[in-house]
This record gives sequence, structure tokens and C-alpha cells, in this order.
Amino acid sequence: MNTLIQSCINNKFSKTPIWLMRQAGRYLPEFRFIRKENQDFIQLCLNTQLASEITIQPITRFNFDAAIVFSDILLVPYALGQSVNFKKDFGPSLEKIDFKILNDVKKENFLKKLNPVYETIKQTKTKLSSNNKDMIGFVGAPWTLLLYMLNRKSPKEGNFSVFPKDKNINNILMKLDEFLKIHIEAQIKSGASIIQIFDSWAGLLPEKDLEYFVYKPTKSLVDFIKQKKTISICFPRNINSYKKFVDNVNPDIISIDYNVNPLIIRDTIDIPIQGGLDPKILLQSKEAVKKEVTKYLKTFEKKRYIFNLGHGVLPETNPDMVRYLVDEVRSFNGQ
Repeated sequence: MNTLIQSCINNKFSKTPIWLMRQAGRYLPEFRFIRKENQDFIQLCLNTQLASEITIQPITRFNFDAAIVFSDILLVPYALGQSVNFKKDFGPSLEKIDFKILNDVKKENFLKKLNPVYETIKQTKTKLSSNNKDMIGFVGAPWTLLLYMLNRKSPKEGNFSVFPKDKNINNILMKLDEFLKIHIEAQIKSGASIIQIFDSWAGLLPEKDLEYFVYKPTKSLVDFIKQKKTISICFPRNINSYKKFVDNVNPDIISIDYNVNPLIIRDTIDIPIQGGLDPKILLQSKEAVKKEVTKYLKTFEKKRYIFNLGHGVLPETNPDMVRYLVDEVRSFNGQ
């Protein structure tokens, strides 16, 4: 039986699927309880039992149409031999790349390091088996991972420069292409029916660099996912032209951020669309939430649309507002 998201793609279902980026996270008290006892974030992601429990938490609460595995895009640099730590009130901190280690990484060692993620997907998929829900796996896009690996922290402060297209950069991009495909395939084999590619920092690049850093390397992953007969979702956050991205990369679904005009997306893009709602709306009144939900649902009423946010759920969000959001989406469709 097709899930709601698969049916949406095939244009065979009238109801709007809903799931949220970071739906398993800090806004949930049940997550905070686990996190308090597990200070090492990387090790928490690699704890199959706890990661599966966390993945299921928002499904239990809100009955979303898809679960997304509790993991992190920076597990790939970690498995490639680069030390990754998460510091409170700072975010990710990465050690300098050791190119000798990077060049010597073997597939079997990479898979061994990340095997707990695949076991998490298997366990969660089993728990979801009777619920007709998608299991979403994910990776960071090559550009975003490259930026973290070389910048060694989040570029939120604008503290980075576009890297030269030299031998070292090309080497990293080739390694990322090779091992992201290994990671994607392992997630699919474990039960992921969708792979989302997060390009969190695509919007930082000038137009002239998109072909090299974004379009070409992301298309390589999308084509690979299609070869595996699996659905791809791309989220090139804050990119200047989603249409150009879609034309160049050709994902199955495009996920949009909250800074883009949804009317432009509706009128220029033909593939299924996901997302768009500003997560900060959930910090406001129910009236504001209802207004924005209705805006997006009416805008995409005649399109293939998956309801989601234009970024992840904010930590300070009240779970009751998420419940209200879900109820509004489902009542719009008479669900």
C-alpha cells in the first residue's frame, strides 16, 4: 500500500501529508528527559535503542505521516575520521581534516561506525510497519558538509569564504560523493523509503559557484537515489532560485524555506512541493498559526504538496501548538 507521501507524488491521494523537520527534538519534554542523561550528542545518535525511541516520540504524540531517523548530517564527517563535538550554546565543533586519514577510509570501517544508524532505521521501521507511514533517512548535501568540514563550525556568523576549486576541494567532494552514496544505500537497505538531502547553507553561495558546489554534486546523489527506486527530497535552504535548482538537479520533491514567496513556487515548479511555513509562527497565537496554515494549503491546493516547515521546529516551541498545527492541516482536508 502506498503511504500518503508516495500517493502525493503519484497524484492519487486527496489528503495533504504532514511531517516536520526536527519533529524529534528539544521542544518535546520526553526528548529533553533523554538528552539530559546523554550529554554526548554523537553517541546519543549512535545509541540505537534511544535513537529509535526518539524517532518514534513525535509519531506517538502527533501521528505524523512520516518518521525521520534521529541522527545528524555530521555523522558522515565523523565516520570519515574527522572529530566532531557538539558544545552547548556553540553548536558543532570539528577538528582540522587529516587528509591522510580521509584518503585511507575504507567502506567497511565507515559502515561499521554508522551501523547503529542503520539499526535504528530497521527498529523504527518495524515499529511503523502497521501504520502505513514513510521512514525518512537523510544526508547533508556535499556543499553543506564541505563547509562544515573546512570551516569546522557553523557559518552562522558569516565567518567563511568560498573555497577555491582546487585539488583538495575536489578530493573532499569526491570522497563525499562516494561515501554519501554508501550511507544512502545503507539507509535504503535498512528500510528508508525516502532520502532527504539537507543543503542548509546553499543560500550562502553566489550564483557563479552553484554549478560546481551545489547542482552537480547534489544531482549525483539524486540520480543515485533514483537508481535505487527511492524518493528524493532536496532542501537547498535560502537558495536564490528554487526553479533553477529543480531544473538542474531534478529531485522527486523540492522542500522550500520560509523566505521564498510560495506563489512563485506554485507558478514556476511542477514537481511535488514540501514545506514553507515559518517555524516562528508556532511561537505566536493559534489565530496566526491558522492563518498561515490556511495560506499554504490554499496556495498549493491544486498542487502535489506535503505540509512541513521552512526550517526545523524551534526548541522553544510549545508541543500544544504543534498539535494545533497538525489538527488544522488535517481538518482542512476533512481528515
